[in-house]
Amino acid sequence: MFSILEAAGWPIWPLLICSIIATALIIERFYQLRAVLVTPPGLLEAVLNKVDQGVPSSIDTQALGSGSPMGAILATTLKAFNQQPHAKEQDLRQEIELEGKIISHELERFQTAIATIASAAPLLGLFGTVVGMIDIFGSQSGASNNPAQLAHGISTALYNTAFGLIIAIPSLICWRYFRTQIDTFVLTLEGSSEKLLKHLIRKRH
Repeated sequence: MFSILEAAGWPIWPLLICSIIATALIIERFYQLRAVLVTPPGLLEAVLNKVDQGVPSSIDTQALGSGSPMGAILATTLKAFNQQPHAKEQDLRQEIELEGKIISHELERFQTAIATIASAAPLLGLFGTVVGMIDIFGSQSGASNNPAQLAHGISTALYNTAFGLIIAIPSLICWRYFRTQIDTFVLTLEGSSEKLLKHLIRKRH
């Protein structure tokens, strides 16, 4: 491995830093964007059952909101209804939508960083390729050729190009996967909040 890094030259080090950051962010996102953490199964049904059993104000919204993103949006729905029990449905929905945007922004954490690495890695690889090409042309200048410099320039060019693609392709795939996961979670959260709100309004009438 060290021989590869040595052959790739100094332009490989920014790519290595990008690979470490991308790996850490991707592992963190895979852990945090799990359905069991974002939309715990059975949580909505449990809240609806508690609403049916008594007044909504009896539910501990603080504990509910700190448990998961779904718990947070459901807790916001309950708080909005408890604070304005006779408010119009549209007014309640506007308050809930604000919290939904905050939760959506939280789910998208590190997405920009992963996308930036996916875009920048090929450019860094291209930069290493250019450095290698400079070494290649440098080896051909003057009265005599320098085979060692020529070989080093070729290694720098090829290794940096390969490393840039190796980093960019998985990062782009993971970014797209997380994007799809987040969109699915947001739709689920919106649907859960809407279902709870309509249930509370029916109970009010």
